[in-house]
Amino acid sequence: MKVKLIKNGQIVFPDRDEPVEGDIYIEDDRIERIELKGEGKAGKKAGKAGGSGRESAKDEVIDASGLLVFPGFIDVHVHLREPGREDCETIASGTEAAAAGGFTAVACMPNTTPPIDNQESVMFVKQRAHGCKARVYPIGAISKGRKGKELAEIGEMVRTGAVAITDDGSPVNDAGMMRRAMEYAGMFGIPVISHAEDISLSGRGVMNEGYESTRLGMPGIPPFSEEICISRDITLCKYIGTPLHIAHVSTEGSVDLIRRAKAQGVNVTAEATPHHFTLTDVEIGKEFNTNLKMNPPLRTQRDVDAVIEGLADGTIDIIASDHAPHAPEEKEVEFDQAPNGIIGLETMVSLAGTFLVKTGKLSWNDLARKLSANPSRIMRLPGGDLLAGGVADITILNPKSTWTVRVDKFRSISRNSPYDGWKLNGRVKYTIVGGEVTFAD
Repeated sequence: MKVKLIKNGQIVFPDRDEPVEGDIYIEDDRIERIELKGEGKAGKKAGKAGGSGRESAKDEVIDASGLLVFPGFIDVHVHLREPGREDCETIASGTEAAAAGGFTAVACMPNTTPPIDNQESVMFVKQRAHGCKARVYPIGAISKGRKGKELAEIGEMVRTGAVAITDDGSPVNDAGMMRRAMEYAGMFGIPVISHAEDISLSGRGVMNEGYESTRLGMPGIPPFSEEICISRDITLCKYIGTPLHIAHVSTEGSVDLIRRAKAQGVNVTAEATPHHFTLTDVEIGKEFNTNLKMNPPLRTQRDVDAVIEGLADGTIDIIASDHAPHAPEEKEVEFDQAPNGIIGLETMVSLAGTFLVKTGKLSWNDLARKLSANPSRIMRLPGGDLLAGGVADITILNPKSTWTVRVDKFRSISRNSPYDGWKLNGRVKYTIVGGEVTFAD
């Protein structure tokens, strides 16, 4: 359904401190104008009064009374598995899950089979994404085959539509390779995304190295495996200047390194995932649930607290899902044999609402910055705000709604979530992409 008017909603602008009641008029795929109660069309966000504003048909109007109206949410860290692992996820199913989670756009990682490391694979993703429920922005690999030996065709991928480069899923172990990647990316104005891990330190680890791994007799991944790599990449960024984005920050030390780098003016940004601010390694010993196995691993409560503090003070710019689907048979094995990763597109917004907004750590306007404005700015993507003339990508949320997670109801093909049965606050009501409703609860 095409939307002409969203009326009586609490509009959440990223550059304001509180939601403002107002109406949003949409013409085709753009926002025609915004009228704020008490400000009319004279407010900063209001556009020219060019349209009729009429409610031409009942199904073109959304009454958002009691609901929050956000700029469309953008998830910059998603694994869509296509090409190669369509048994886990496809671009079509992944974007359907994204829409159900309130996301109007996603950026997909290149660790597919084969990897997204050339212009043909970037074009394949874009073609497959045509007509899907959310916009899809491909991220290209840093190295050919993600093997860390030879730079991929960065310029060709950017010209075809890649918005960033990373070898996510694997770190770039060679500092010289990372330097050259930053230098090339700088020529094309795109960020380099760091999967921060020193393989020589993480080795065969399957969970966080510490008290719990010792108690359970399981090989651990030390926090400094992540921190050493972040320190290296921040140092490179300091001298080269290319935007550096740190993926899935998980340790107290990592947050501190990024905070100090930002204070020094280094061009670095960062993201955190819901599982790294809602779960700890203590959970693993309860049931050895393989849906608790991920990389970076679940850390300690002290690390969780540090990640939340980093989100609150702006050290961590973005909340991203790291949506990583796996087929059931892959996860239904011994803990140390299971692959890393969980799905997250359909729970991320509600987890943030429950564990960050409800607890007073963030406001809804803060969430608009973490899920809309900052992802748009850092990855240079359309949207991210609500502006007259801007793209009509909009997420509408019921902040008072509570719901129980049922993974068997997910739109994703995979079911590997540790949140099955959890009761969460805040639920997506509508997702609108280019003025078209792609999800309605």
